[in-house]
Amino acid sequence: MASEQRAIRVGELVREEVALLLSKGVKDPRVGFVSVIHAKMSSDLRYANVHVSLYGSEKEKRDSLIGLKQSAGWIRRELGKRLRLRLTPEVRFYEDTTLDDVYHLEEVIKEMHQSEEDEHHEEG
Repeated sequence: MASEQRAIRVGELVREEVALLLSKGVKDPRVGFVSVIHAKMSSDLRYANVHVSLYGSEKEKRDSLIGLKQSAGWIRRELGKRLRLRLTPEVRFYEDTTLDDVYHLEEVIKEMHQSEEDEHHEEG
């Protein structure tokens, strides 16, 4: 079992390398604009759970995630070449919706303020 600090360090290395590979190497046309947010390693370093932000329509996001998952074997092999680890982790992709949630929340707040302003103008 790796120490928690080692898992964090390896996760950061994996995040950086996956981001580089996605920007320069993945040939799958389904993979659109993707931003690697975080890579969390399992305690035994056998798995890298890579969280990504996906951009575009719902269909484009879904297609990108499918393309990423199908490219995971190639990405793992490339990581094995680039990183000096005893065991190359299996890469698993997950959508990170944090940015979408923030944008939605901003819209709700904006609508609330607009509604308050409209009510204030009606009263005045």
